[in-house]
Amino acid sequence: MSSSLFSYVVLLIFLFTIPYIQSQPTAPAPTTEKSPINLTAILEAGHQFTTLIQLLNTTQVGFQVSVQLNSSDQGMTIFAPTDNAFNKLKPGTLNSLTYQQQIQLMLYHIIPKYYSLSDLLLASNPVRTQATGQDGGVFGLNFTGQAQSNQVNVSTGVVETRINNALRQQFPLAVYVVDSVLLPEELFGTKTT
Repeated sequence: MSSSLFSYVVLLIFLFTIPYIQSQPTAPAPTTEKSPINLTAILEAGHQFTTLIQLLNTTQVGFQVSVQLNSSDQGMTIFAPTDNAFNKLKPGTLNSLTYQQQIQLMLYHIIPKYYSLSDLLLASNPVRTQATGQDGGVFGLNFTGQAQSNQVNVSTGVVETRINNALRQQFPLAVYVVDSVLLPEELFGTKTT
């Protein structure tokens, strides 16, 4: 009799615990949603982009980039002038620009499509930037270089510089370091030699 009583007690415990176990909340399913890309954090990690970050914030272009990056399927390519690049500008250059021209200058450093370095060499020049269409100008960039050595140069008609390395080169965002501020002809005229 004791074994049947024991079996009966075990059966009762089992019957009362199953509904309790089934009523417990389950952990939420892991989300596949990707976290937003933070351009400022990428630039800060490079330790030489204080002026660029300041201009992106002042002109609100940094915010526009974040919104567009996280809502576009085309991606973006950004050319990031170093602090030394800004220091090489003639004194007063940035201060002589209107607020709208500062916005255009920042937008000129952004292509509204993701390009790897090799893609830039295959692009049809001039490549339109985010500044294209503002005030009717072309605001295009021209790319030349050697595919074998991964050397790519960017020219604005005012300055030409080499793309040194990538801070990030993963879709949807490529960020390339440049040693010169990309000055558009539409704002600065043609190069004087």
